[in-house]
Amino acid sequence: MKRSLLTLEQLQFDNGYRQLPAEFYHSVAPQPLHGSHLISFNAAAAALIDLDPQQAQRPDFIDHFNGATPLAGAEPLAMCYSGHQFGVNVPRLGDGRAILLGQVRNIEGELWDLQVKGSGPTRYSRNADGRAVLRSSIREYLCGEAMHGLGIPTTRALCLIGSNEAVYREQPEPGAMVVRMAQSHIRFGSFEYCYYTGQHDNLRQLADYVIDEFYPEVSDRPDRYVGLLEAVMARTVRLIAQWQRVGFAHGVMNSDNMSILGLTLDYGPFGFLDTYQAGFICNHSDHQGRYAFDQQPYIGLFNMSCLAQALLPLLADEPQAGVETAKAQLNRYWELYRQEELQVVRAKLGLQTEQDEDLNLYQTLLALMEGQVDYTIFFRGLCDFEPGKVGANKLRDMFPDREAFDVWAARYGQRLALEQSDDAARNLRMQQANPKYILRNHLAETAIRKAEDDADYSEIERLLTLLRHPYDEQPGHERYADLPPEWAQSISVSCSS
Repeated sequence: MKRSLLTLEQLQFDNGYRQLPAEFYHSVAPQPLHGSHLISFNAAAAALIDLDPQQAQRPDFIDHFNGATPLAGAEPLAMCYSGHQFGVNVPRLGDGRAILLGQVRNIEGELWDLQVKGSGPTRYSRNADGRAVLRSSIREYLCGEAMHGLGIPTTRALCLIGSNEAVYREQPEPGAMVVRMAQSHIRFGSFEYCYYTGQHDNLRQLADYVIDEFYPEVSDRPDRYVGLLEAVMARTVRLIAQWQRVGFAHGVMNSDNMSILGLTLDYGPFGFLDTYQAGFICNHSDHQGRYAFDQQPYIGLFNMSCLAQALLPLLADEPQAGVETAKAQLNRYWELYRQEELQVVRAKLGLQTEQDEDLNLYQTLLALMEGQVDYTIFFRGLCDFEPGKVGANKLRDMFPDREAFDVWAARYGQRLALEQSDDAARNLRMQQANPKYILRNHLAETAIRKAEDDADYSEIERLLTLLRHPYDEQPGHERYADLPPEWAQSISVSCSS
């Protein structure tokens, strides 16, 4: 079907979330920031809602998103939910600094949320200002596009809006807004809110809405809510395995930050691995390491158990039967995860057949890399591995214990020989599993400093272009794939980031 490019006034709003009971949201309009100006516009995201990219040239473009001029068809609201934060249930959270302007249906029938983050206080702001600072907004804007380029389900962003207004965190910082896009911003915590407040009828309405709009494949099942739990778990498991593939640590995997659609949601103190560290903690607010890199699969199960508990009233007519059904589903989690993990392992190592030793081969390598070797650079280099040339392989120079790597490399070479691997074909396959470019903290920090210090947004655009094609060589941009500079070790991100 040919797409027609639309003006802002022609966007086709279909605000189905607003048709849910009033307990699910609070009607509130965004509040403009003083001196608002457009920093960056994402034409690729605009295409998802059939928006003509020329609309970004309009003098009043950002007024339609920051609250100065209502967008025709939009019915802004803040979503209500609860969730487990660092393992502790919080009865009511909600969008404290984000407002859902409305939902746009494109010509292909897909539904896309338009949500403004940093848009001012709502009922759920918990005495906070409802604003976002420029540094965190740049990080989210860039990482959504970076994850999409990596092929990992994620929210996107239509544009990044700067301002002349100061927002106070540890110190005054420039305020900003991100116009986020996702097919839905409904979270595990949306279901938890209904469950813990005893709103079982509303729970059913929410589940029916999600199934009918986003999981039609389970809509005709007599156990449709069990089907929903199964489908969400499959997407969640796949998502986390893909995070591990590229070395991404979310930083705050609270159940209210888990998407019901299996998207990477809420970019706060995220980080990509530089040197491989299984227990990498990207969030300096995470003092116990609950959300460390190697804990993400386990936290995925915890969050799935939170969702399963919230769905208990829908899983069976009798409470105990519902509990047994939920347990049966959760008991499948590790089986599903191991399947996804093995796919990741074989893709990263370029293996096409299945052998029992594959996971051990990979884990042995990671143990050798621990605290010593850059994760992304090594696996990109492994694409060029030549069996039989172990001693001359430049990869060994990355390891303090070269002999130990030689032993592993010989074993890897034998594994490749077992399936008669074609080196050229394997190289191409592995390059599509092992990116050359990721959004390292120092790259984002460089863009932030230029934006804050000099109002120079060119690095944001440069990174957007680069990160849309992370598996390509991109000659002339090799420095973006280098080891991080020494000053990058001082970069700190936390829940305020």
